[in-house]
Amino acid sequence: MLFSWDLLLAGFADALSWSNLLWALVGCLVGTLIGVLPGIGPSAGIAILLPMTTMIPPTSGIIMMAAIYYGAMYGGSTTAIVVNIPGEASSVPTAIDGYEMAKQGRAGAALGISAISSFVAGTLGLVGLTFFAPLLANVALAFGPPEYFALMFMGLSLVISLSGRALLKGMIATSIGLLASLIGQNPLTGASRLTFGVVDLMAGVSFISVIIGLFAVSEVMINAERAAAHIYGTKIHGWMPTWAEIRRCAGAMVRSSGIGFFLGLLPGCAPAVTTFIAYDVEKRVSKTPERFGKGAIEGVAAPEGANNATSSGGFVPLFAFGLPTGPALAVLLGGLMMYGLQPGPMLFQTNPKFVWAVIASMYIGNVILLILNLPLVGFWARIALIPFPVLGPLIILCSVIGAYSIRFMLFDVWVALLFGGIGYLMRKLRFPIAPLVLASVLAQMLETSLQQSLLISQGSWLIFLNRPIAGFFMALAFLSIGRGIWLQLRSHAPEIAIDDADE
Repeated sequence: MLFSWDLLLAGFADALSWSNLLWALVGCLVGTLIGVLPGIGPSAGIAILLPMTTMIPPTSGIIMMAAIYYGAMYGGSTTAIVVNIPGEASSVPTAIDGYEMAKQGRAGAALGISAISSFVAGTLGLVGLTFFAPLLANVALAFGPPEYFALMFMGLSLVISLSGRALLKGMIATSIGLLASLIGQNPLTGASRLTFGVVDLMAGVSFISVIIGLFAVSEVMINAERAAAHIYGTKIHGWMPTWAEIRRCAGAMVRSSGIGFFLGLLPGCAPAVTTFIAYDVEKRVSKTPERFGKGAIEGVAAPEGANNATSSGGFVPLFAFGLPTGPALAVLLGGLMMYGLQPGPMLFQTNPKFVWAVIASMYIGNVILLILNLPLVGFWARIALIPFPVLGPLIILCSVIGAYSIRFMLFDVWVALLFGGIGYLMRKLRFPIAPLVLASVLAQMLETSLQQSLLISQGSWLIFLNRPIAGFFMALAFLSIGRGIWLQLRSHAPEIAIDDADE
């Protein structure tokens, strides 16, 4: 894969044609809508619209599908911030501080910084894709099962940070998440477990249903219990973040761009993982970490930046090796092959016009999304003004539709309602919810990579220590765990949940 200014400029010329601009705009609009609706997700959205793209030229079709993908990443934060419904697992860290800001009447500022951070990180990720793809593509090939296990284990160690001073409660929440993920089939052998003869349990528990229940359903239950007139009573003030807040978030945007882009190169490393890591890193580097969980604007900028940088990073192994890093890019790969395009090293040699037009269109798509999203900030923020007796049933209706649309199984709706009850109890008992979500997101890949690694090493656990990259991540994980325990012992404080988003 060779970079050339001439090819990039020719790509911009193609991407700026009226027809390609139109399809990029359509993709951004559809993607934003898919992101706003809980449960659908970019992979389902691209898959549904894939047959329609056969009626338009290949370049326009791929431009539209790519725009749906990163448009959905933009839109996912809206319901997480305004009504505490993360449409995807990657939006959960955004909900922690974003919803707290909304309750303080600052939904507009949270949505605004989300759009700005998404634009900055998405653009920085595209710069990495444009100039450094040949070098960075090899990073994806350096990761085998032991490296993935070590990375996921490091991710799981974040539960200590997410638990705050409620470490024991955080561990219990993590155990519930891990236990829920064990239901179904062994990912390697296919053997059923914890199904108790129930056929629906063979399909496992969808973590999207878990998230919808924990956040959306329990939120309605909490508000119904206190007979709320509105989902939050504070008057809305300030539709956009101030310049001082944007400057304060500049570091978070750059750091989250780097984290999201580099982890986005790794197959299977979903945005849900990178957003949690970016949120945790921002909390650790902050001089006032106690603000996180109580409406820190950096707590919105970091996960949203990582989310969009991850989507840009994922295109590097897709174009360079034909290696999709997630379900949405796998569907996009199917779209490429449907047009007779074979991603890989030769794609840049045989179809440079197509590749650079798609890359150039992503820069333009980022600008379109910023222009689309910023004026809509006021519209989305006004959702909070709807009386709760009207909004509450609408949230439940959206939750039921979102849960059902994942796999078109009524079972997923029951799971969402069950975890709504669990989320309600956790909030009443002041258990942090974020560790449960993180555990359910990481569990399957953690288990798969563990089993594959032990097969490779014939049962030796030293494989996680004697490989440089795996050893590095394991060292980081143990340092993170040790630091968390040390801070816990040093505080000598009674155990309380400080994650106010979970209250």
